[in-house]
Amino acid sequence: MTRSARFYPIILLAVALASDSGFGKDADAERGDEETPAPSTPRLYVDVSTTYTAIPANSFAIGFRNSFSLANLNSLSAQSVAFSLPVTVDVSDRLSIYAGVNTYASRSEGYGWTSMVVDSWSAGFQAVAYEQKGGLFPSVTVQSTYTQSISGVISARGTASIVEFGYALNEDETKGLLAGVKYANIMIDSAVLNVGSSTIGYLGAYYQWPDNWKLTGRAGVQAFDGANLGSLLQVKPFTLPILRLDLDRMTDDDRVRFGLTAELAWAPKPTFQLTLRTPITLR
Repeated sequence: MTRSARFYPIILLAVALASDSGFGKDADAERGDEETPAPSTPRLYVDVSTTYTAIPANSFAIGFRNSFSLANLNSLSAQSVAFSLPVTVDVSDRLSIYAGVNTYASRSEGYGWTSMVVDSWSAGFQAVAYEQKGGLFPSVTVQSTYTQSISGVISARGTASIVEFGYALNEDETKGLLAGVKYANIMIDSAVLNVGSSTIGYLGAYYQWPDNWKLTGRAGVQAFDGANLGSLLQVKPFTLPILRLDLDRMTDDDRVRFGLTAELAWAPKPTFQLTLRTPITLR
């Protein structure tokens, strides 16, 4: 059994637990609102993400939000701008499914910006497998995403799975603690080129003010198995820190109106990423 396949039983269990209750929350939102009635029809929206990334030479942009991007695999320092456009359906208040395309433009040291291209597509789901609801045990959220490259000379695909535990510290769940793990695996269709898997273990906390601004912080360690892409990129295995801060504007029913994420990962040099989320409701 491959390491990525180890997550499949967890994923299937989460879907089974959540299928009769639904999702309706952002991946990073742990606050529930039992007084808000479930929508009569599934909510449909495009969860637009705009991401700027700064990558030092001989580093690899992996982290909390990334699975992989083949466009910046080189030994030079680089910058990139990416748009993720998944059409998302909140099937219920505990289950969401999504699928869409990802676009990408980059510039390497000494070169200009490339044209924006659609470089991959992604599909996945997010489910609340268990809700705390004032009990002793923390809420459990599971997310899994599959990504397939569709441009470039190197064909690749990847999976990324996250299991996160959230323990609310008050009755209305506006403050609490987080702990989780993310596993990402990249598969390249080549006998000589390879990119290893990465695992992130982290702890965090969140606080939501009465005016629905929410701040979430996560800090942890990322272990990467290394990459060998010939003259394009060679990165030795490492285990280094990673930090992430999220500032979200929430709605009264605990959905993200818009959000800003800043991430700093040593991979192995400091890689910085800034993401703006702007969900566009379709129904």
